[in-house]
Amino acid sequence: MKLTALRYMVAFADEKSFSRAAERCSVSQPSLSVALQNLEAELGVELIERTKGHASLTEVGEQVVAQARRTLEEAHRIEVVAHMGKDPLHGGLRLGVIHTIGPYLLPDLIASLHQVAPGLTLYIEESMTALLTDNLKYGQVDAVILALPFEVPGVETRVLYDEAFKVIVPRGHPWAHRRSIRRDEVHGENVLVLKAGNCFREQVLDACPEISHADGSLLQGHSIETIRCMVASGYGVSVLPASALAAPYRSDLVVAIPFEPPAPARRVVIAWRRGSARLPAIEAVVEAVQQMKASYLGRDTVPDRAAA
Repeated sequence: MKLTALRYMVAFADEKSFSRAAERCSVSQPSLSVALQNLEAELGVELIERTKGHASLTEVGEQVVAQARRTLEEAHRIEVVAHMGKDPLHGGLRLGVIHTIGPYLLPDLIASLHQVAPGLTLYIEESMTALLTDNLKYGQVDAVILALPFEVPGVETRVLYDEAFKVIVPRGHPWAHRRSIRRDEVHGENVLVLKAGNCFREQVLDACPEISHADGSLLQGHSIETIRCMVASGYGVSVLPASALAAPYRSDLVVAIPFEPPAPARRVVIAWRRGSARLPAIEAVVEAVQQMKASYLGRDTVPDRAAA
């Protein structure tokens, strides 16, 4: 049995399509199909049910895919362990980052990491928390950076920093000259939030519970940058993390206002599989974050050294 056939099997399970699986594996569709047929013949069982215009995993196929994922991860660990025997801080680290952290953290993190571990290269996977959780569990990434709450069996976390939230309003808004805003004041405005499924949306709604949770009463955007543009255009107000309001992301068209203490905030962590062979590289990422000056992440975003 070849690992290549197992990779093809996992790719088909993920993509639900022979053509997309072949594209993902950088092989022709006939080559992938033949390899899977040979795997079925070798095992003596049907793994994929094929009908006209449709193909799906059989029950046994689902079980084989689950085992194949574990086998491929263990095979990858062998390669990693061997490579780390030469230099644990050389080579690539597959790092997942959620959308509301990645654009603001990564430029300075990569520069800082180059000072801490110049031989280490980050391969970035940016996605939502739920997808990154699966990627971490199935060994598709080595570590992920996201915001709490996050509890997954077999996964370790370490705090990187705490980050305050701020209200943003269009320039010319009655609040533009305010020194601070109470949480309960936000509900009286047209509030822009991210689409459902984004953890930062839930953090904002939890931080300002007076905001209605009914989707019909909220204006929604797909990204922080879309929200910022909508606020600048006068569609309403919003709540953003401090890192998204630091240079070079400031806009003269919006004004950021702190919340009255205690200001709502999020705790950003890095997570990895317990027993990961990449722990030295992950420790290097933690050190790189801790060495970044507060100005890199925003005035109200300070690495939490004590928690780390």
